[in-house]
Amino acid sequence: MAWQRPDGRLPYELRPLSFYPSFTRFAPGSVLATCGDTQVLCTVSVTKGVPKFLEGTGKGWLTAEYRMLPSATQQRQERELLKLSGRTQEIQRLIGRSLRAALDFEILGEHTLTVDADVLQADAGTRTTAITGSFVALAHAISKLLQQGTLQRSPLCGQVAAVSVGLLEKEAFLDLNYIEDVAATVDFNVVMNQHLEIIEVQGTAEEGSFSRHQLNQLLDVAQKGIEQLLIAQREAIADWEKLFVSDF
Repeated sequence: MAWQRPDGRLPYELRPLSFYPSFTRFAPGSVLATCGDTQVLCTVSVTKGVPKFLEGTGKGWLTAEYRMLPSATQQRQERELLKLSGRTQEIQRLIGRSLRAALDFEILGEHTLTVDADVLQADAGTRTTAITGSFVALAHAISKLLQQGTLQRSPLCGQVAAVSVGLLEKEAFLDLNYIEDVAATVDFNVVMNQHLEIIEVQGTAEEGSFSRHQLNQLLDVAQKGIEQLLIAQREAIADWEKLFVSDF
């Protein structure tokens, strides 16, 4: 029997997606990104200077931090203070790698952009929502830096979005919620750019294995979702045409 989605969505349908820009006051870029019941606050801060390995190169840097608030899930989780879990470290590295693919660090100059992705409420897809929302926050931060004269040109040279996909009853489904994420026999997180080229794929079989054909099905479904996410991101960035110049 085919899997019936708890919220009635079609297999290739995203959860309702919203971006709420300027959600906080002080960060140059801030966005509350919601994907279904998952809510992630994404902020971008800027500081002068770069890590030691980049000093004197004229190039900038971007780093990311990811946290889940204790009450983001049904059962309260302890705060990660002195030692981060392996999962948290993995996710924040993924966010950083993904967003660095969208920047020209020579144009950024010796500035460091710090992305903070804080999960307020989790219903699966927190890392993909963090990437998709943080890109919007990044664009808003760059816009602010241009307005202030901190930057003369926009370093934004790419667009990045991410989505989850999985196999349920041997069928590919897009944008899994928590119930589906737990039930999936295979689940993937896919990150792509504006050309629908792959930046990163994270995937595993939770039980057994999967075929090359099924992998292609998952990537096809992910691409359809990311096409929609890219459009939604651009609609949430008022001065997109000024910030990003490229041949789509």
